[in-house]
Amino acid sequence: MSRVALVTGGTRGIGAAISTALKEAGYSVAANYGGNDDAAAAFQEDTGIRTYKFDVSNYEACEAGVRQIEEDLGPIDILVNNAGITRDSTLHKMSHDSWQQVIDTNLGSCFNLCHCVIGGMRSREFGRIVNIGSINGQAGQYGQVNYAAAKSGIHGFTKALAQEGASKHVTVNAIAPGYVDTDMVRAVPPPVLEKIIARIPVGRLGHAEDIARGVLFLVADDADFITGSTLSINGGQHMY
Repeated sequence: MSRVALVTGGTRGIGAAISTALKEAGYSVAANYGGNDDAAAAFQEDTGIRTYKFDVSNYEACEAGVRQIEEDLGPIDILVNNAGITRDSTLHKMSHDSWQQVIDTNLGSCFNLCHCVIGGMRSREFGRIVNIGSINGQAGQYGQVNYAAAKSGIHGFTKALAQEGASKHVTVNAIAPGYVDTDMVRAVPPPVLEKIIARIPVGRLGHAEDIARGVLFLVADDADFITGSTLSINGGQHMY
């Protein structure tokens, strides 16, 4: 029986690439999404991957979502915390709601989903957790104090949980993508995007598949000696 993987934010952008790569590698995949029903339906039809709608920032919704996935597919052995949003603004103009929404969705979801699956992973003495951070959680970014704080928190969360899971063969790692050619990045004004690309030594934006390959490496059964690490996939833009 193939291992079951849950990917949050798994029907679009980087998440869709991760979900697809895991399926192609033989995993049974559940792709979570939050609100775009049309995109999720199209993704499920195109890939055959089952989709599950629930709010990752809400603990009770995560409990119910995980329960349904495990009833449908079996125990979750692999968790990829990829869901994330932006609410960009300089701090002096940022509303408290914009701060809290990003913290709850990007960082709070890591607690919610990890808490829902870690007990089963420990009891089975196998688990792979990959948390998707960001270059902006490492280097900071103007107008993104909320996003940078949440993503930086993910890196610390990863290192702490890795220490807790190691004796039970549960590895916990992070990936810090650079600027990837997704809808979020395409929304950046062209002159600004040109400046961003100019700062990337390899001379291009990343592709979602670049991040998916990193996930496949970290969730493999024989990746059991890698835990507490942050894999930076950013074309050399920030060497940390």
